[in-house]
Amino acid sequence: MRYFMELRYLGAAYCGWQRQPDQPSVQQTLERALATLLREPVALTGAGRTDTGVNASYYVAHFDTAVPVADPAQTVRKLNFLLPGDVGVLGLTPVAGDAHARFGACEREYRYFIELRKNPFTRHLTWQYYVPLDIDRMNEAAAWLPAFDDFTSFAKLNSNNKTNICRIRRADWTMDDEGVLRFTIRADRFLRNMVRSIVGTLVDVGRGRYTPGQFREIVAARDLSRSSAGAPAQGLFLSDVVYPADMFRPVYRVR
Repeated sequence: MRYFMELRYLGAAYCGWQRQPDQPSVQQTLERALATLLREPVALTGAGRTDTGVNASYYVAHFDTAVPVADPAQTVRKLNFLLPGDVGVLGLTPVAGDAHARFGACEREYRYFIELRKNPFTRHLTWQYYVPLDIDRMNEAAAWLPAFDDFTSFAKLNSNNKTNICRIRRADWTMDDEGVLRFTIRADRFLRNMVRSIVGTLVDVGRGRYTPGQFREIVAARDLSRSSAGAPAQGLFLSDVVYPADMFRPVYRVR
């Protein structure tokens, strides 16, 4: 029986989602708790990789069991008792045997948070950047992103991508009442380190190093050496994963 698991996690203590032989990962932590509870080995397949220190306010993974889970809600409660405080399971939903958490996803969303003043309470969740930023210039530059589909300029070297083609459907900055900047970007897929590289380059637009037109030229160049250093991991959250309605209807998506 196949299940989709909805969950969320803080990434600070982990090498990322994906299992590594000598470092703690979110995948390994969940698999260990599931195996203990279900009394059988469990292999999780996630919606995608998140890098070291990156968070997820909404994430989906699937796993198979030999015996159906009798009470998914009770299983979620027991799982959360077993898991550390920085990983939380939201729900388990039975799905078709060919439903796939990674390849079935048709859209993903990331959010990146920047604070322009020092805040000790959120220093592990935002990039605290004390240089004034022009959000209008950053939005003018970000508006170019959906016009392109090749994001080699923001692709991590030696990541073995079969293609650097992504279709971005939204990219914009907003500011809340507390002065926290939020960058929201939605696409069919993302390259490793892509969002952090885009954010780092857009911040350089906001502080005047590049013009919005020069940002467009950086994207068009398909040259990683043209983009800025990536933004720190702690400000980045995977915030949504979307599936066709006939495959999976999420119950706990965090908006």
